[in-house]
Amino acid sequence: MNLPITQGKAAVKTDMNLVSKPDNKRGYLIDMDGVIYRGNKLISGSEYVIQALLEKEIPFPFLTNNSQRNRCDVVLKLANLGPNVEIQQIFTCAISTARFLASQKPADSAYVIGDAGLLTALHDHGYVINDTNPDYVVVGEGRLINFEVLEKALKLIMKELN
Repeated sequence: MNLPITQGKAAVKTDMNLVSKPDNKRGYLIDMDGVIYRGNKLISGSEYVIQALLEKEIPFPFLTNNSQRNRCDVVLKLANLGPNVEIQQIFTCAISTARFLASQKPADSAYVIGDAGLLTALHDHGYVINDTNPDYVVVGEGRLINFEVLEKALKLIMKELN
């Protein structure tokens, strides 16, 4: 999308030329951090784009490579910043990880280093958390990473290799 630049800022047109096909085969994949918001501030113009997509009924899932938050948390964060979206529009890397693991070995276990988003996604896909004999070691983004949990993960991996 080419937006005209005025005084160092992008000018946002509210009558954007977003075309919705009757068959709804056109849509947009939208990253969140750095595209819709930065930290706890909405990026200028992003709410107009979201509103235009909603009005024209053009599908647009939000994607993120941050595994810390679950989908409900992401919806709340967006709502607090302005845009109101549905939980089904949120797709996180944690969901992708959980889907992949479930496709490889359904309803197994994992030792997890990560926050609620990753734990929730794994639970939602039938995985239990196991810190003694897991089928997988999963490392995500989080505030709980420290030497102790990394050492535990390494020992679990090494145990499996021996």
